[in-house]
Amino acid sequence: MGQTFLIMLREGLEAALIVAIVLAYLRRLGRRDLFGAVWWGTGAAGGVSLAAGIVLLLVFGGLDGAARMEAFGTVSLTAAAVLTWMIFWMRKQSRHLSGELRRQVDEAVAGGSSTFAIAALAFFTVVREGLETALFLVAASLDGSATGPIAGALAGLAGAVGLGYLVYRGGRRIPMRAFFRTTGLLLIVFAAGLLAKAVFFLQAAGALGTLNGAVYDLTAIRSLTVDSQTGRFLAGLFGWDPRPSLEQVLAYLGYLVPVSILFLREPRMPQPRRAGLGALSTGPHGAGLAEPR
Repeated sequence: MGQTFLIMLREGLEAALIVAIVLAYLRRLGRRDLFGAVWWGTGAAGGVSLAAGIVLLLVFGGLDGAARMEAFGTVSLTAAAVLTWMIFWMRKQSRHLSGELRRQVDEAVAGGSSTFAIAALAFFTVVREGLETALFLVAASLDGSATGPIAGALAGLAGAVGLGYLVYRGGRRIPMRAFFRTTGLLLIVFAAGLLAKAVFFLQAAGALGTLNGAVYDLTAIRSLTVDSQTGRFLAGLFGWDPRPSLEQVLAYLGYLVPVSILFLREPRMPQPRRAGLGALSTGPHGAGLAEPR
């Protein structure tokens, strides 16, 4: 439940922010008549995402034996890759998201069919978040009961909607930078767990061998196994395995350490070039070539 709550809170908030920014800007333009188009587009995106999640569950739930394990491994690998891309994309785009959405709204309103354009804007910006979320939730619930993941997803969605409403009402005091930084780190841990889980599934299917099937063995401690609520929470959110193979440990740490460092490192801002005569080198022969920086 913990991992699906975090996924839905993070991904749901991104979608809620998009909707809140569009609605707030339309309100500022005095175009409340287009609010309905935003909700139509958002609802359609939600429906497509839900249908995609159901199809994925039916397809993978119908598999058996080694094919099932290999499919689970593939889904986990794909989800980890998409999740990593999403984390870094959001970090890069968060600085310009509001301005870009306002520009797109201006273009849609100025067009001939503003209602359709606004609905399409809401649909295509929200459906990307929804399809990613469907993939993540399916990956998180592949090896367990669906009840916990659904409850966690609903709780996360409720939290995201609440935060989105605060943004719409002008809640500028919400520390969005700290929120996305914290949840980004947690999602990196979750993605590392997905990679380790993918290795486990592939080894269980016989598609991947091992040099050491048990780096350590803590299965004697019941609270650290999936037979307990604590063990299931640790396994779901942090990818914990009380008896991991060497390859699981290497995949986990080989992803977690470098990706966390890259995420925490502040991106370099481009340095403005100095204008004027200093930008050129006349040199002893008056060559007029640009100096190397």
